[in-house]
Parts: sequence; structure tokens; C-alpha cells
Amino acid sequence: MTSTEAVVRVEGLHKRFGRLEVLKGVDLTLHPGEVVVIFGRSGSGKSTLLRCVNFLEDPSEGTVEVGGVRLGGGHRTRRKLAQIRQLRLHVGMVFQQFNLFPHMTAVENLMVAPLCAKGVDKGAARKHALEMLDRVGLADKADEHPIRLSGGQQQRVAIARALAMKPDVMLFDEPTSSLDPELTGEVLAVMKSLATESHMPMMVVTHEMGFAREVADRMVFFHEGSILEEGSPEQMFGATRFAETKTFLNAVL
Repeated sequence: MTSTEAVVRVEGLHKRFGRLEVLKGVDLTLHPGEVVVIFGRSGSGKSTLLRCVNFLEDPSEGTVEVGGVRLGGGHRTRRKLAQIRQLRLHVGMVFQQFNLFPHMTAVENLMVAPLCAKGVDKGAARKHALEMLDRVGLADKADEHPIRLSGGQQQRVAIARALAMKPDVMLFDEPTSSLDPELTGEVLAVMKSLATESHMPMMVVTHEMGFAREVADRMVFFHEGSILEEGSPEQMFGATRFAETKTFLNAVL
């Protein structure tokens, strides 16, 4: 960790796809136990930021530090595969789509990464996987295949799978956007529990402003590849400084 104990530190982050600059010098930190909700219009760079934090996308410029592992972006990033793998051991990520292995049961989906990436003993991996399924309320679904689970249950398995790696931070990329409204609540309840009971540091890209109001420590508004403003939920919902933020919030509330 750095001297200020930031779990995640992003400095001067740029991401270009050809001539299109999606991230324009983003600076952002996440501290232990903190929940940061990132919101803004589609195409503003929110998901790209999360993918750069986990190096699913190579930053064009800037640095990312997670759990004390610091990496710089640029054209040489792919030569740093060992460092990227080390950084990813500190990060759990949940996507819009569940991305579960359809031929594996729920508990097997949780076991595969600890077995392959960390070399955990199979018995220990299964024991921890069952604990994580219980953590998200799905202990009774351990031996079910994804096709037999609802969308909300599949997303909860995906959260448990990320937790099975014992990460220092969880990244959520619009985790409820592909769910029916009645299933959204069960996923948000698990996320709220992670934040309030486990004090898991979280970066959450979402349009669920009720969740943000209730759970976020800080909200960050993205606009055209940059952070336009950030503050507490009280500041964002009650005293936004920019018309763009207010317009967006009025549209989604």
C-alpha cells in the first residue's frame, strides 16, 4: 500500500481507441471500506475506467495502482503480463453479463479461479466457495448449473465467484442492467451487505441512484471522458455544481 493507504489509485489515466480519446486524464482514489459510485451518460468512459483498472484494457497513458501493485500504461503494457496477473489477484470484477461457465455447477464456477490462479487445494477451494455462496444467499444452489438459476441468482453467483479470490477491491460494471426489475433488488441487497457489513471497498458503475443515495460514500460524475464533479450523495442530490450533472440526475430519478 502507499503511504495514504489507498486501495486503488488512478493517476493521469488516458485511453484512446485509435483517434477516439475515451478517457482524458482521470485521477481517482478508493480508500479502505469506501464505496464510490460512478455515474454518467452512456459512452462517457465509466466502464472503460473499470476495465483499465483491471487491465482488461491497456491504458494509453497514466498509472494504476491496486493493492500496492503499480503499473503504467502505454504501448509496452503487454510486456508486463506477470505484473498484470499480480495486480488482478487483488481485484474482483462483476460485469453486466454473468459470464458463468455453463458446463460447471455454481460451486465449480467459484472454485476454478482459486485452483488455477492461486494453486489453492481443491478441498480448501470448495470449502471457501461454499462459504461465499452462503454469503450471497445461495448455499442451496451449489450443485445447480447456471441454466437452472434465475438471472438474479446467476449474478449473485458471479459476485460470489469474484469474492472467492479474496480481493482487496470489488469492481461492478452495471451489474443490474441486464436484469428484470424484480431481480435487481436481490443483487443490490448483496452489494449493500458487502458495503455495510463486510466493508469491502467498491467501485460501482450504475444508474441505480437509490443504491447510490443509500450506500455510496462518494459519487463521481463522468462527462465526456473526464470527472466533471464528485462529492457525497447529499452534495450530488442536493447541491450539484454543474448543469450536466443536474440534467442527468433529473433524467434518471
